[in-house]
Parts: sequence; C-alpha cells; structure tokens
Amino acid sequence: MKKYWFTCFAASVIMLFNSCARNPVTGKRDFVLLSEEQEIAMGREYDPQVVQQFGVYEDEQLQRFFSEMGERMVAISHRTNLDYTFRLLDSPVINAFAVPGGYVYFTRGIMAYFNNEAEFAGVLGHEIGHIAARHSAKSYSKSMLAQVGLVMGMVVSPEFAQFADAAQQGVGLLFLKFGREDERESDRLGVEYSTKIGYDAQEMAEFFLTLQRTQAESSAEPVPTFLSTHPSPEDRLVRVTALAEEWKQKLSLVEPEVGRNSYLRMIDGMIFGNDPRQGFVENSTFYHPVLEFQFPIPTGWAHQNTPQAVTMAPKDGGAMMTFTLVPAETLQGAAEQVLQKYQLQPVESRNVTVNGLPALAIVAQQQQQQQQTTIQTLIYLIEYKGRYYNMMGITSAQAFNRYYQLFADVATSFRPLTDPALLNRQPERIQVEPVRQTGTLAQAFRAYNVQPDRFEELAVLNGMNLEDRVEQGLLIKLISD
Repeated sequence: MKKYWFTCFAASVIMLFNSCARNPVTGKRDFVLLSEEQEIAMGREYDPQVVQQFGVYEDEQLQRFFSEMGERMVAISHRTNLDYTFRLLDSPVINAFAVPGGYVYFTRGIMAYFNNEAEFAGVLGHEIGHIAARHSAKSYSKSMLAQVGLVMGMVVSPEFAQFADAAQQGVGLLFLKFGREDERESDRLGVEYSTKIGYDAQEMAEFFLTLQRTQAESSAEPVPTFLSTHPSPEDRLVRVTALAEEWKQKLSLVEPEVGRNSYLRMIDGMIFGNDPRQGFVENSTFYHPVLEFQFPIPTGWAHQNTPQAVTMAPKDGGAMMTFTLVPAETLQGAAEQVLQKYQLQPVESRNVTVNGLPALAIVAQQQQQQQQTTIQTLIYLIEYKGRYYNMMGITSAQAFNRYYQLFADVATSFRPLTDPALLNRQPERIQVEPVRQTGTLAQAFRAYNVQPDRFEELAVLNGMNLEDRVEQGLLIKLISD
C-alpha cells in the first residue's frame, strides 16, 4: 500500500512539474494546465461567443486605431509570436479584458471615458500584459483546480443557468479574477509597453481615478467593470506615476505623446450609454424600436439585455424568464427547436393568440439528475412580422403554480410597439466641442446649455472637476441626443 501511495505521489509530482511552463515575462516557471496551442484554440473558440454576447461596435476609424496601436505594442511585448485580435464591443459597460490566445476587447463604454491616446495606450498595454504574462491561462488553471463554476450577471439559481445565454462558457472567462500581483505586473507592463511606443504613461495613472469615479454608475452592470478586481486607484496612482517616470528616464523620453485632440476627434459622435435601438427599459416595460414590440418586466425583477436575449429574474433567484428570437419556419418548428435545445419534455401544448398574434403555449419539464430536482417551464412561442419569439418562464416544479400566472401575464402582454416617440428613440452620442471662453469647466458647460443635473457626470467623462480651469479652445466632451 505504501508503495502504491508513493507511486501516486510521484506521478502527481511529475504531472505538476510538466504543468509548469516558463513565463515569457519573468522567465520563471508557472503552474499552467494550458499549452500555448490550447490557449490559442480556446481564444479562437471563445471569440465568437464574446462577439455574439456583446456585438461589435461598427466604427472603422476607431477599430483601425485600436488594431494599429495594438500591433505596435505587440511588436515590443514579451510575446510577439501570437496572432493577436483586437475588437471593439458594442456595450456601455466600462470594461477592457483579454482572453487566452491573444484576444483583446475594449467596450465602447470604456472608450468614451478615455480623454487621450496615452490613457488608451496604458490600458491597452495592461491588457496585452495579461496575455504576455499568461495571467488568463494561470487563472483558468486555478479555477479548474478549484472547480469554480461560471458566474451569472444576476441572481439566478444554478439549476436555471443553462437557460440564460449570458452563462455561456466563453463569457465565463470574463469572470476569472486575476490576483493582485498579476494586476500589479500588468500595470507595470502597461507602463513599459506604452512608454516604449512613445506615450506618456502618467496619463494611465490619472485614468484610474476617472474610473474610480464611475464605479457608482457602473457597479449595477451585468459584467464586472475594469476596476472590479484591481488594486485601489490611489495605490495604483502612486506606483504607476513612479514607474512612468522611471521608464521615461530609462528610454530618455523627453516629450512623450499624449494625443488629446486626435483621440477626442475620433470618438466624436460615438454612442454613449445604452443604445435604445437595441432595446431599452422604461417604466418597467421593455421596448424594442427596431423590431417594434414591447412587453413588461415583472415588478422588482432585475433584467439583462444582450443581443441574444432579455433575461429577467427576482433577487431571490427562485425563477427566471428569458425572451429570445427563434430561427424557424413555423411555430411548430420553433417549438421543436426550443424543446430539443433545453431537453424539455412537453406536458401540455395548445394553440392560442397573444394580442391577435398566433402563438403556442407549452408547459414542459426537465429532470435534473445532479440536483435531483425537476424544472418546469411555461413557454409562449409568438409569431410576429415573420419572426418567432420565445418567452419562457422557468422555475422548479414545486414553485411552478406560484409563478405560473406571472409568467403567463408577462408573455400574454407581448404586443406590437406603435408609439412614434418610442419607435424613434435615438441614442445619446458624444459631442466634442471647444471651450468658448476661459473659465471653469462648470462655466463651459453652462455656455453649451448643459442641464445642471448632468454636470458631475460630464465632469467625470472629461476626467476633470467642475472647478478646474479650462482655456478657450480646449476640446471637451458633451452629450447630445
């Protein structure tokens, strides 16, 4: 028996040793379960899921700027052999992240808060640093060992998670938390990389304080914000400032580039905040101006809107509802797809109409072997303008009678959207304008008739305080309807 355990122990040691790979940045060995080939394959698999989840923000000039700066930075990084991909995501969430294999994503939400190219370069260097130092691969390896499950962006019981497209495995990578040391290392690499391509890394330090001021607004978003797992902004400001000065001296960089005006002109006209053309909630009702429909959100329920689905759930996680589009030719075909996709067994089915629209109402169940519970669903498949929509209420079989009427009320309230004011709702956009007269930032806002209740929001957006002095002609960001 002793010999057996010794053999197992020796095999384990060998396995762990073989799982240690040399870190491209430090040169030391790290515990990583993924080979570089597996990293690349994983990134290639996850990328379409991330794009599907958030959508791509279509701005040719901004995307070109992102890719070109990314390639410049990759060329001086510690890991130049990867084929990097840089994508702008159509999301108001203030976030930037990287996944294994060389995939880097910035949301339009974070792009709105940069005030110059140097800030952008510092954060870009930080994310490329995560890839160069294989932080995502290490975090993935640790999570595999700890058997950490995926995290949803709202409170939903685990047995319902399969019904929410937001819980896809690829998007789960966004929730892999890096350790504080990994974050500090990426900060250091962000300074190094951005300085090496000629930018002032001090701007990166100042940007952390801007992001801190956005936390109250962004903390309710479904995806963790850029700062959620990072060291405190005050601590980073001190360290990054010192590192920036150190690298300037090391490279004899006398006049590092900032690129304020060039960056602001690039984002002039960019969508700011939620885009109502993708659907929006107002007065507890979800409206979709492009697809021309509406339905209510249950009182007190949280909601998440993505390009694939609207997901709703109460805070206790006892139930959820999802609203999705089903690619089908007929109502019956749509029903078959939904039942097959979620491995549901129909209990009853009937033809109905929902506000004059053809529909199928189905009660179905799914037995969950591991949890030893039965999930019960009420499904309404609704045909509208040649498309087939699936409104599904999900809960346990025991709680089904309690939620049945609520599920039915929401589904049967689906109706065409006809109000011109809602159909024509347009997104807010960033508007870049010169300061008309030297004075304070608050005075500059007044000169453009900005509503006082938005002063502080716009001050944060500009990375300034309302009492800061601004010179005539300085470009600032405003918001236009």
